[in-house]
Order: sequence, then C-alpha cells, then structure tokens
Amino acid sequence: MKYKDSGVDVEAGYRAVELMKKHVNKTLTPNVIGGIGSFGGLYALDVKDMKSPVLVSGTDGVGTKLKFAFIADRHDTIGIDCVAMCVNDIMCSGAVPLFFLDYIACGKNYPEKIEQIVKGVAEGCIQAECALIGGETAEMPGFYDYDEYDIAGFAVGIVERDKIIDGSKITEGDALIGLASSGLHSNGFSLIRKAVGENQERLNQKIDDFKGSILDELLTPTKIYVKTLKSVLSRYEVKGIAHITGGGFYENIPRILPEGYTANVKKATWPILPIFHLINNAGMIPEDEMYRTFNMGIGMVLAVGSDIADELTSFINTRTDSRAYIIGEIGKGEESIKLW
Repeated sequence: MKYKDSGVDVEAGYRAVELMKKHVNKTLTPNVIGGIGSFGGLYALDVKDMKSPVLVSGTDGVGTKLKFAFIADRHDTIGIDCVAMCVNDIMCSGAVPLFFLDYIACGKNYPEKIEQIVKGVAEGCIQAECALIGGETAEMPGFYDYDEYDIAGFAVGIVERDKIIDGSKITEGDALIGLASSGLHSNGFSLIRKAVGENQERLNQKIDDFKGSILDELLTPTKIYVKTLKSVLSRYEVKGIAHITGGGFYENIPRILPEGYTANVKKATWPILPIFHLINNAGMIPEDEMYRTFNMGIGMVLAVGSDIADELTSFINTRTDSRAYIIGEIGKGEESIKLW
C-alpha cells in the first residue's frame, strides 16, 4: 500500500506549489529572504528608523462563508477575505502589516483549486502591501469531504511603541468615523445560511438593487483598509480603531473605549447596503440582532478628536479608495454603546 492509496496525493501537493508560485512571487518584497518551499518563511526586519518597535500579530479564518464558495465553485476571492480579517485586525493597533502565512486544509488536493485559493491570498497581500512568505496545504481525506476545504491565516505587523493605538486617549466629545464596508465581509454567515438558504437556483437570482446575483453579493470580498489607514495615520491622530467583525457594533466598538465612556451611534448617518435588507427580510431578523451580528455597511470605526472629524472625513473621501461617514460621538455613561 502506498500513501496515495489512503487518499493523500503527494504529487498533487507538489503541483499545487508550482502553480501557486507565480502568485506568491507578486507579493515578495526586498525584506523576504528566499522563496516558498523552505521549512520556515524568512523576513528581515528593518527597524533602523524605529526607536522602540513592537510586533503585532493576528490570526483568523473565513468561517462558513466558505459554504457559498463551494456552492458557486468560485475560489479566487476567498483568500482575500482571509488576509483582510487578519490585517484589518492588526491595523487597529496602528501596526503596518509586514508578512502573512496561510493554512489550507482540504479533503482532496485539486492543484488548480488550491492555486485559485492562493491567488486570492496573494491578491489580498498585494492590497495589504505585505508579503506572503509561506503557508501549508494539508490534504486530510476522511476528515473533510473531497470538495471541501478550510482556510486560515496569520499576519504580523509592526508599530512604534509610542504610536500604539489602544483607545486610552479617547474622551468625551470625540467623533466616530465609519469606513464603508464592501458588503457582508466574513462574519454572520451561519445566520445568513439560515435566513437565505443554500439553494443554488435561488442564490443565482439577479436582484435589481445588486450588481449581480445574491451569490455574487454573498461572495463579495472583505475590504482591506490598510492603504487607507496608513494614509490617515501618517497625517492625523486617531485615538481608537475598531474592526466591525463578529459581534457587530455591540461587541467591537466597546473594545476600544476607556471605562466610563459610551459610543453614541446614529444609525441614519450612512447607507445600508441592499444585501442587509434582503437578509433582514428573508430571516425576519430583529433590527437589534442585525447590528449585533453584521457590519451593516460599516467595516471600521475610528475615534478622533471632534476638531478634525470633518477634515479627516473629507480626506478619506477624496484621497483614498474608502468612503467615510461621521456616525456618532463619544459620551460619558455606564452603557458602552447606544444606537439610535
């Protein structure tokens, strides 16, 4: 008996690596030592212009959004989601992403499919201006179905110690600026699957308010905010940054607030994307639950001094690829967040 008889095709693994190399190479920077294929990814730190550098790390996956990628048999954007979930998190500390690693586990290694997944990872790294320096593809027959896989990632960034953003400077009267999301991003998909279902015919329906089908909207990649935030942080003081992921507004915004402060968020200050209305209606989901689960059109929230809020919003809207709205302010109170 050979290893291949157990369902693991080593040769397919070699082919997958060869196919993905052209995508990985697009992400490499002068700091990367060697290429993929080594036992570890090597990255040379250049900290000569930093007084007290701090490394910031983050890891995440894509969750059950993958189910819709399986239904669509579309795998070239899910890697963008994986990168986004990690790099957006570390940017909340003010850290600039340096490098990324991925982990793909599958029931059967189809080299062309793995290539498409890694193509998305590489595109995410290009958008995040970081290097893809390594990863792992694990073929696990009997654990995953042949057509299924999971993906997770790990990002490392760097920030000066005295420039770490931790919310400690937030005070009463500060403004909250919301950065528009590209759609659902990568959270709440277990609820979405219950509300919308997994019928392919239904998901392929074209909706007037959508750019394409329901499935197209569900698979819209998570927006990566790295370039926008790097531009903002080089010019303005930002006191807190919250990535609106699992837990929606209610869990994530309070994470950046000092004790005794509350985030007053006015819901009518930004447009709600049509996909959220569809999910809301399909699942008869209470409005409060929607804001506890989804980003509702706001992917990141920045806390800044009220004196720079208008100027900063204008800068984002005219000088970056993001859209910004003033969505509320910081007040005193026992309740950590109020939406009205």
